[in-house]
Amino acid sequence: MDFNGSLGDDASSDPTGFPGNSSGDYEDYPREPDASKIIIPSIYAVVCCVGLTGNTMVIYVILRYAKMKTATNIYILNLAVADELFMLSVPFLATSAAVRHWPFGSLMCRLVLSVDGINMFTSVFCLTVLSVDRYVAVVHPIRAARYRRPTVAKVVNACVWALSLLVVLPIAVFADTVPARDGAVDCNFLWPEAAWSEAFVVYTFLLGFLLPVAAICLCYCLMVARMRAVGLKAGWLQRRRSEKKITRMVLLVVAVFVLCWMPFYVVQLVSVFHAPPDPVVTQLFVALSYANSGANPILYGFVSDNFRRSFQRIVCFRWLESGLDAEQVDYCAVALKRPATRGPPEHPKDCVASDVVFRNGTCTSRTTTL
Repeated sequence: MDFNGSLGDDASSDPTGFPGNSSGDYEDYPREPDASKIIIPSIYAVVCCVGLTGNTMVIYVILRYAKMKTATNIYILNLAVADELFMLSVPFLATSAAVRHWPFGSLMCRLVLSVDGINMFTSVFCLTVLSVDRYVAVVHPIRAARYRRPTVAKVVNACVWALSLLVVLPIAVFADTVPARDGAVDCNFLWPEAAWSEAFVVYTFLLGFLLPVAAICLCYCLMVARMRAVGLKAGWLQRRRSEKKITRMVLLVVAVFVLCWMPFYVVQLVSVFHAPPDPVVTQLFVALSYANSGANPILYGFVSDNFRRSFQRIVCFRWLESGLDAEQVDYCAVALKRPATRGPPEHPKDCVASDVVFRNGTCTSRTTTL
């Protein structure tokens, strides 16, 4: 979403976002090349497919498997739901980018921008809560047992959504369709005063990026200081190892969030206080911010053993079997390493659907017998 352009205006910076009163800021730029009408919507389409698929898998494995229902994973579930809803607005934005106007009407304009904003803020608030959860788990492990429970996590998640609804009230109030200069319709903001546009950009930057990221950095700095202070105490090393992978996963998710969203906010601030950048560059940075929602499930799969095994269970159709625990077995690895007990030796085959049978919850080649 772009806080300074309008949805559907040829001359505006971006087909996806939160504009000011005027869309004439980009009149000095030449019209975007026709190639951007294909490339930008195509990028949105890829981001949408990856994001919906990945976050659906995250939601499924947390709800499906009992051992995935930890306090940390409940926060990750909330983040995945926010990212999933964030992706649902992408088809509207891609269509607007392709046709260069807003064809969905006033109600959908207000709804899409409101849902977009709610889930943008919910995502960063979820990351902040995750970082606080990591701080409590690492620095105050005994006290954490009382608070780090799934029921408490659900209450915190509800508070996160309530806070996000409060923060995006200006979007729901002022978003609407407006006539474009070429006779089409744009989805825009109708601010009472021109200065409100600048104030809104600063407002979203502070609440949606700077303050949450500062809180996250503080949590990790305190964790590092605590680890150094008690690193030699008995029992700390074992506890530190048990929390290390989870903390690393959350830290990586936060780092990717910063890398994906920082260019977007820099462009918004430059547009307000200096001059609008090239529209195509702005569109690419907006698409990068949406790509963050699709990157999170990939990070879980690479860093977390539990998520990786659960994802494998889905890919290998493991829900058809009940013999093994999904959190304890790397299914495809077992299939590739398992020797045949009868018959001539066979070279291991990849775990693909056409060559797989399901025995005792593991992927095995059709030529392998038990």
